[in-house]
Amino acid sequence: MKQRTLVTGVIGADTHIVGNRILSLALEKAGYKVVALGALTPAQDFVKAAIETDADGIMVSSLYGQGEIDCRGFRDLCIEAGLEDVLIYVGGNLVVGKTPWAEVERKFLDMGFDRAFRRYPRRGSGARRAGSRLRGARRESRAAGRA
Repeated sequence: MKQRTLVTGVIGADTHIVGNRILSLALEKAGYKVVALGALTPAQDFVKAAIETDADGIMVSSLYGQGEIDCRGFRDLCIEAGLEDVLIYVGGNLVVGKTPWAEVERKFLDMGFDRAFRRYPRRGSGARRAGSRLRGARRESRAAGRA
């Protein structure tokens, strides 16, 4: 089976790279080949890297609130480059202000992104439930060790 390749990076004038680096490490550990472009990445560089590496997906990050501006036309760039079938995910603090997440997500889906992820998981999300289960398991393990 071919190893899947993902291009990751922080789009536009955004310099918030730490979360993107953590994501890349987790993806690599999960078996993906990651092409990490780093911070301050123009949209065209994502597309160029996807072509050069025959990427299966592009993961765009933006934390400084200007993702809506920086990501406009992203899908069109991919289509023009012959990447009409590449998966495109976007995540982070994508807009400035207190716009409801459903509106933000719809904007990015309408722009042609396949998935949009918010900066923080919502209450009751799988990540939070999993964390709670892990903390509970640790408490039980410690309690059993004292018995």
